[in-house]
Amino acid sequence: MSEVLNKKALSENIAEEFDFTKKVGTEIVNYVLETFTEVLAKGGTVELSGFGKFEVRHRPERPGINPATKERIVIKASNSPAFKAAKGLKDAVNQ
Repeated sequence: MSEVLNKKALSENIAEEFDFTKKVGTEIVNYVLETFTEVLAKGGTVELSGFGKFEVRHRPERPGINPATKERIVIKASNSPAFKAAKGLKDAVNQ
């Protein structure tokens, strides 16, 4: 059975581990996620040694096909967040 760690559970774990209130745990998690989002929105990279790297990858405009109508369309260029796991994380997952 796999475990699921969501934002609420992470906040509660931090609060319990460091003897904070749940509110403070939530504020810490929100701050970290907002900081990551701001850095990525500016085109930056978030690198966490031993865990991985979050970055923004550009996807150029490309041709596509609407599956419902089979009509040819142009898919607009976009930026997409991406994650690359560090060797330490890969090794931990594969033990």
